[in-house]
Amino acid sequence: MNVYVDSILLLSDLRVVLAIAAGTILGLVMGALPGLTAAMTIALLIPLTFGMPPIVGIGMLLGGFCGAVAGGAIPAILLGIPGTPSSVATTLDGFPMARRGGAGRALGIAISSSFVGGMIGAILLFLVAPPIAKFALKFGPAEFFSLGVFGLVIIASVSGGSVLKGLFAGLLGLFLATVGSDPITGVLRFTGGQPALITGIALLPALIGLFAVGQVLQDLTSVRNENKDAGGANDIANAKPYWGVLWKAKRIVAGSSLIGTIVGAIPGAGGSIASFLAYDQAKRFSKTPEAFGTGHDEGLVASETANNAMAGGALIPVLTLGVPGEVATAVLMGGLTIQGVRPGPALFDQQATIAYGIFFAYFIANIFMFLIQLFGIKIFVRVLRVPPKFLTPSILMFCVIGVFGVNGNFFELWLMLGFGVLGFFLTRFGFGTAPVILGLILGSLVESNLRRGMLIFDGDWTQFLIRPISATLLLLSAVLLGLVLFQRRNDGEPAPNEAQ
Repeated sequence: MNVYVDSILLLSDLRVVLAIAAGTILGLVMGALPGLTAAMTIALLIPLTFGMPPIVGIGMLLGGFCGAVAGGAIPAILLGIPGTPSSVATTLDGFPMARRGGAGRALGIAISSSFVGGMIGAILLFLVAPPIAKFALKFGPAEFFSLGVFGLVIIASVSGGSVLKGLFAGLLGLFLATVGSDPITGVLRFTGGQPALITGIALLPALIGLFAVGQVLQDLTSVRNENKDAGGANDIANAKPYWGVLWKAKRIVAGSSLIGTIVGAIPGAGGSIASFLAYDQAKRFSKTPEAFGTGHDEGLVASETANNAMAGGALIPVLTLGVPGEVATAVLMGGLTIQGVRPGPALFDQQATIAYGIFFAYFIANIFMFLIQLFGIKIFVRVLRVPPKFLTPSILMFCVIGVFGVNGNFFELWLMLGFGVLGFFLTRFGFGTAPVILGLILGSLVESNLRRGMLIFDGDWTQFLIRPISATLLLLSAVLLGLVLFQRRNDGEPAPNEAQ
């Protein structure tokens, strides 16, 4: 009990509270700017923490991490541009809701969901960190391959009206994931002699191109009739937390929080997989699955609850095992080391006060994230009242800055434009862009672990079927795919030879 008291006393210093607040504000701003990810936010904050007492510097880094994950929902809802990869699923229902005059409601639901998901993730981090971390250690190549396959099955659920079109878009994403060097032999594939493609297609230009540039092209070539101005006043009046929506969807909140925390604790999985898994499960068990993708409360709740719970889960392997779960936590781990904190099994024995101080600091960061968004929500909504002739060039400017600013590579700007054109045509003909991104993200995970597993198992592919976790995931994938196809058949989707 004394260690808990000592940890709380550490956080009673006003400098710690101010540092957490400052980090959260910067994280929200960075997360809301497409291209500036949580990893970049933490990297920019690390130099500012030099010379700070450990708990002060760590508090600022945690605030930046928490804020950046939540901030990605702001452009995803208002502009259809995911601020971070974990916000891709948020665009599926958040953006349609905003376009029909419900931006305030969408932001209110997202802020409420982010706070609840973040707090549940923090509680689970505090209570079950060691058990979940031990479970995550059991994942090898076979389990990661099966997890990737399970994620690919979700393409059938996020594909909109047609499973065939969704699967085609997902396969396109899988093909694009093969561009670059072979993960085992290093042989170059489909690079066209372009050095920038040796490491594969960068996610950032693909993400911004498909969602931002593609949407801009869509807006420029279509008649806009969104009644933004007519609903502007109502948007601002409705910009408030929606606790009733979360209570009504409490099962989705609980399930999405659990999914987000577990997926976050699995190294290499990340927020995009967590949010899509939660979105898929929410849709599958919803009484109105047909409403998903049209601006449905439940879809928005599932996505935002899961990706913020993921942040808490991602801290579990970092603190208990010294293994970063994804890029942002890898950078965070570096920041902790600079502050003299050594993540790993010995942390809770040798630096228990700091360890539990991190838990409590993460709680405070989530509270600040909610309060700052709550007071800024009405400002966010006013973005929709900016005339398109000013908003569209601004969007393109931020896209260019976000893509070019990371690596300073002009080729990635052309890549962004190419994906923008691709996104325009995919949307125009009803294929959707989310399956492409999901295929691109999961493609390398599936291929590399399949190849690595075949080498480890001496070509014995049956190992993928007999290992308990891998077999369970593959079985679930088969069952879920069958359920989707059966449901779509009953809903009257055209057969393959009838699909246009």
